[in-house]
Amino acid sequence: MASPNPYSDKAYPEPLDDAPRLGADLIPDDESDDDIEASVIPSYRGGTGDPAFGFLLALALSVGLIPMLPDNADLRYTVAWGALASVSVLGWLLGSTDRIAQEDPLDLIWGMGFGLLAGALFLLFGSEVFRRTAFLIFPQMSIGTVLAYLVFVMPLAETLFFRGVLQKNLEFYIVGALAGVWNIILFFPVMWADVLEAPVVAIVIGIAFLTMNMLYSYVRERNGLAAAWLCQMVGVLMTMFVPFIVIGG
Repeated sequence: MASPNPYSDKAYPEPLDDAPRLGADLIPDDESDDDIEASVIPSYRGGTGDPAFGFLLALALSVGLIPMLPDNADLRYTVAWGALASVSVLGWLLGSTDRIAQEDPLDLIWGMGFGLLAGALFLLFGSEVFRRTAFLIFPQMSIGTVLAYLVFVMPLAETLFFRGVLQKNLEFYIVGALAGVWNIILFFPVMWADVLEAPVVAIVIGIAFLTMNMLYSYVRERNGLAAAWLCQMVGVLMTMFVPFIVIGG
């Protein structure tokens, strides 16, 4: 009588349904890799509260430092924008904010183009208003200081926080409105005497802040985070730095 084949299927019976499973058998067939990673890696419990906390903290610092004006406007800007940047970096480290990936050069061109077009239109129809506003917003500051704020500090802090952290969970127009309110609270106390003297001009500047921030958020929705970053950089240079140079000259 022939001996049983040791390599036949009969030698390795199927496991029972109630038998314990090990290794890859623990992974359901219909579960994606993202779901597996989310179930294995615990989420940061404070991640959803960080944006609101950061926004309130920056607002509190901006309002609380108003008595330092007008002599220490630069310190107030640094502390307020630093609060936004700190929350943004923390969100980046904890994974609760969007990352800048490899971008399409065309999207970057769109971002710069939107900022250039919007800035040129505002200067065309309100050059005198923006000249006066730029002088009041940056009192007694050198051209180098203003350039550093508008190229590095302001776009970095506001883009990463509003377009990187907040816009991950909110609609772009809500983020644009919040960012516009932030700019009004940040800048208006520096020129408060002129705001009270010419409220109509102040309304125009407030609308400009809201419009530009709405544009930055739209570009983020349309072309990505890096494009929004470039859009804000070009936009603030056109509406704040160019008028500041004109006055300084």
